Amino acid sequence: MNKILSSLVVATLATASFAAFAGGHGGAMSDKEKAEMAEKCAKMDAKADDKMKADCKKFSEMKK
Repeated sequence: MNKILSSLVVATLATASFAAFAGGHGGAMSDKEKAEMAEKCAKMDAKADDKMKADCKKFSEMKK
């Protein structure tokens, strides 16, 4: 019973560690993606949808 409980704890900690590692490295933009996003934001006009406006706002805050 002790070994099963220990194995369960180890598996839980390993899963949590992996999830934290993947979450910390998952959303980084490459330089090419940053350049494409900057170009899209520069060309954005009044017809742009709310999602695009929100993405550009988030991107401009990220650059600061």
